[in-house]
Amino acid sequence: MLNTIQKYFLKRNNFNKCFPTTKIIRLKANKFSTVSTEIQTDQTEPSFLKMLHQYFFNACALNPEIPDHYIQIVKYCKSIVNFNFPLVRDDGRVESISAFRAHHSTHILPVKGGTRFSSTISVDETQALAFLMTIKCSVHNLPYGGAFGGVQIDPLKYSDKELFRITRRYTLELAKKNFIGPGIDVNAPDMGTNQWIMDCMKSTYFNLYGERDINAIGCVTGKSLNQGGIDGRAEGPGLGVCIGLREICNNEPLCKKLGITTGLKDKKFIIQGLGNVGYWCAVFLCESGAILVGVVESNSSVYNEHGMNPTDIKEYKTKNKTLSGFTGATESFDADSNPAEVLERSCDIIVPSALEKTINSSNASKLKCKIIAEAANGPVTVRAEQILEQKGVIIIPDIVINAGGVTVSYFEWLKNLEHKQLGLLIRRFEHKSKHELYDLLSVCYDKDDVDKLKGPSEKDLVYSGLDEIMSNTMTEVIKQAHEKHISLRMAAYGIAIQRYYASFILTGITI
Repeated sequence: MLNTIQKYFLKRNNFNKCFPTTKIIRLKANKFSTVSTEIQTDQTEPSFLKMLHQYFFNACALNPEIPDHYIQIVKYCKSIVNFNFPLVRDDGRVESISAFRAHHSTHILPVKGGTRFSSTISVDETQALAFLMTIKCSVHNLPYGGAFGGVQIDPLKYSDKELFRITRRYTLELAKKNFIGPGIDVNAPDMGTNQWIMDCMKSTYFNLYGERDINAIGCVTGKSLNQGGIDGRAEGPGLGVCIGLREICNNEPLCKKLGITTGLKDKKFIIQGLGNVGYWCAVFLCESGAILVGVVESNSSVYNEHGMNPTDIKEYKTKNKTLSGFTGATESFDADSNPAEVLERSCDIIVPSALEKTINSSNASKLKCKIIAEAANGPVTVRAEQILEQKGVIIIPDIVINAGGVTVSYFEWLKNLEHKQLGLLIRRFEHKSKHELYDLLSVCYDKDDVDKLKGPSEKDLVYSGLDEIMSNTMTEVIKQAHEKHISLRMAAYGIAIQRYYASFILTGITI
């Protein structure tokens, strides 16, 4: 165990040069020693799973009160299922489909995590994402363990009927193995899946257990509204990123160190990956006064230093399947002209919202931003983070800033367990009571202001709850980073590990 910690430990350039450096590493149980701050000369990037373990070990080294034998417990997934099932294609061919689901930790139930349809999904990636979900839920104090799963297909190569059959069978297999249920494992959409896939999963599980389990509808989140979904789920992940950036940019000492003004107004940002998360993040940032200067996709990119409208870009991309030729841009690039070049343009904020490890040792030194907000899971590699921190770039880690999806999913799960719309019992009362107050103060108000006195809608409550959780977490992480002179990532991991350890102490680790 100790050799593993030594092997994976890398020096953290603490809190992105905004605070003094702490040169420590755990060499023995609860013992520390100084190490070099130089960037590794090894150009090899670790796998996604090893990268997360490396972050974890680094954070453990900064929390000497946690015994090493507890660290070993947290490292591994508790349960993993890897199964295959046949699919009859529309043309009559039979194909074998591989699928996975991992439960990283069951110290809190249910476990929670996405379901990904991707030709590249693997057991290692599934374990890594399940591990990440445990840490993410812990740092935001959400009552879930971590899980993740996926089906090894390219969804674009299958018809809707075939995807329907795949989803049904995947759900049946999970149910047979006790890997799905409102009190066991709550699935959610991820890359390659959407609310329709979640509706199919919910329908399958409900048909199996609905008459025996009154909460069966809560087996998945991210559903359509008429299937028990929640208003605000689609934009939740992007809004969460915007809230996190708002808290960072409102921190006056941090902005002073970065040499930028406080607030989001007039901050120039670049989005990498204009999917659901990237699009809504761009919309909310623009509404806050920030300026979208660049968008990067795998096959194209666009740039305009004076700003662009994210909705116009989204509509153009949907229609043309590319960003190349977008008229609102002063420069556009196709697949043959290095679209990733736009990431190297000068800006205040870069939001990588595509796949993991997209910012790595090959491009990190070329970036000219002040802040990176990890809207995707693991978009910045370990070596890239070292390079960026030595340049003074703030990295807001994925476990903090991209938790908008799981947070709103938590609200949806609560709605399903309560069997009523959020705010249903209080909205009319608040509307009436505020009208009575309005009548008393009517001499001071115009009649047009009456709409402001309505009670909160479900979306209002979702937005408000998300703001509350994200703001509290960001405040806590920034405070820990400042007090301990460490990076935001190490502060977030430290908070998560401390909560995880507290659960072990209070409830035990075995039965």
